[in-house]
Amino acid sequence: MDIALLGKAAVMGVVEGLTEFLPISSTGHLILAGSLLGFGDDKAKVFDIAIQTGAIFAVILVYWQKIRDTVLALPSQPQAQRFALNVLIGFLPAAIIGLLVYKTIKEHLFNAPVVAGAFIVGAFIILWVEKRAKLVPRIQTIDDMRWTDALKVGLVQCLGMIPGTSRSGATIIGGMLLGLSRKAATEFSFFLAIPTLIGAGVYSLYKERALLALSDLPLFLVGLVVSFLSAWLCIRWLLRYIATHSFAGFAYYRILFGAVVLATAWSGLVVWAD
Repeated sequence: MDIALLGKAAVMGVVEGLTEFLPISSTGHLILAGSLLGFGDDKAKVFDIAIQTGAIFAVILVYWQKIRDTVLALPSQPQAQRFALNVLIGFLPAAIIGLLVYKTIKEHLFNAPVVAGAFIVGAFIILWVEKRAKLVPRIQTIDDMRWTDALKVGLVQCLGMIPGTSRSGATIIGGMLLGLSRKAATEFSFFLAIPTLIGAGVYSLYKERALLALSDLPLFLVGLVVSFLSAWLCIRWLLRYIATHSFAGFAYYRILFGAVVLATAWSGLVVWAD
């Protein structure tokens, strides 16, 4: 295996892990990073989706006790049953809509102008929702959520299919808009990511299996391991951050980064590959 290619896989793993759970779009950053690295062919697009599974392992590690307790309590405790059902209900819209539009999104929206535009539009939505965040949330913890709340967050999550929008941003900010506290929205986004991203990764690997070979295994393993480690660090940091900060800083970052991408694309300073 080419050492330079493994190095690109490691870089992409870092980008995935550090951006997957922040409201700044991991897919958007992966598209742009892949463009700069010359790592944007069809196999690379499968790689980008597959290494999200590494980030999910980080969520499972951080919330292992909650996941274990829920699984053990499922046969007898209504609270555990309601939580598991809420995660399933929240996952279903993305599963259904994703199957319908996966090919179209992959073919037409994986490009720099779309990503940059979504960065900027999403930033203003974050700032608008943060102005409303002073209101007392209706739902303080994820255990207080009803199935209708989970369904609404699941529908909002579908907006994250647009590269640059951010799945995490859609679920966290959408959850806050729907009455969830900042902590509840963030944690539900984490749990919702488990079936959503594992499902997307498995589906992508199955659909594009003809592109892959056994020799690609080291490439994918490097990406998975690096994304796991960087995501684990990012999740632990984010949980501390949201205790005392809003998401406004991420909004300003999105505006700046989106503007830089548009400016470099229009000026020709950087040739962003589709």
